[in-house]
Amino acid sequence: MDFRLFWLALGAFAIGAEGFVIASLLPAVSADTGVTIVQGGYLVLAFALAYAVGAPVLASVTGHRDRRTTLTLSMLVFALGNVIAGLAHSYEQLLIARLVMALAAGLYAATAQATAVAISEPHYRARAISVIVGGTTIAVAFGAPLGALIATWAGWRGTFWTIAGVAVASALAIRTMLPAGLTGPRLSLGERLSVIARPGVLPVLLTTVLPLTAAFSVFTYIAPVTTRTLGLPASLLPVVLLAFGIGGAVGNYVGGQLADRFGATRTVIGTTLLFTIVVASLGLLPHAPAGNAAALFLGFMFVWGLIGWALPPAQASRIIKLAPDAAPLALSLNASSIYLGVALGSVVGGEVLNYATPADLGWVAALFSFAAFGIVAFWRPAPVLAEARLG
Repeated sequence: MDFRLFWLALGAFAIGAEGFVIASLLPAVSADTGVTIVQGGYLVLAFALAYAVGAPVLASVTGHRDRRTTLTLSMLVFALGNVIAGLAHSYEQLLIARLVMALAAGLYAATAQATAVAISEPHYRARAISVIVGGTTIAVAFGAPLGALIATWAGWRGTFWTIAGVAVASALAIRTMLPAGLTGPRLSLGERLSVIARPGVLPVLLTTVLPLTAAFSVFTYIAPVTTRTLGLPASLLPVVLLAFGIGGAVGNYVGGQLADRFGATRTVIGTTLLFTIVVASLGLLPHAPAGNAAALFLGFMFVWGLIGWALPPAQASRIIKLAPDAAPLALSLNASSIYLGVALGSVVGGEVLNYATPADLGWVAALFSFAAFGIVAFWRPAPVLAEARLG
């Protein structure tokens, strides 16, 4: 395995850590900037929308340019966004900072995967992509909890400063380790989006959007769920994120194994159904005996992470099989679908909190996950049916 891939993964780690730690920072950020927790959730919405829309656009503009330069600059701009966030004294400044981060993150992620493929032997390309994705998985497992822990003694600004430092280290390593002159084809935005028109691709992308909508309608507001619904102390949030992250790391590995053994479509059917059951059970946790609430919630977060993160490897496998000749383009659209789901989830969760309680987030989220299950189980275009038979 090419060691340079791990420096690319470090950038993905920085992006993933910032993306997942923000949920635990929302109460402190909201208090310091004078906005409600729901308004704070719009920071997640802004990031996700900018990432989803900006990634394919910026990849189209820069795809033919030197990838070492693109990766270095995008990671430095991401670091700058974190610096702006650390210095921010208003909600508007934080919003601008997250928009800057999102555009840089989307460009970095698309370019890093393409670069991983370019510097790897053909029979190692799938593994190369998995190393980059693994940076995000490790960020979920350990980066976000560590960021939440840093916030408990250095404040939420300290978390952004730390992530900025990791991003700068990644940029310097990439500039030093990667060769110059790696370029890709010049593709228009229309050529990139044309992958959507291929048979079966749109339903697969939809079954990426819906589960992420379900997940982030809850995860974005995990802090009020922890403190207001379950009555647990805010100091427990790093442990809550750690339980979720460890489950996610295990689930990411298990999901890939299941997809290889039983077929990606069958894996997605199983994970979406189980995920529906898990998130729907969130409403039962407030009725648990008080002495067991913390243990049960940590167990819930582990299982949620395990099942939820088993989905992305299977979805990536499905989208690649539908467009094997355009795998980087298809994966970039899948990444945009992920962040579109994140954006929709933050809006859905915010509306639930406006009109109901954090305890209601679970059953609302389950509706979206069940819709994804229905699509993948009962609406299978011919290419997906063929994949299922082969799987």
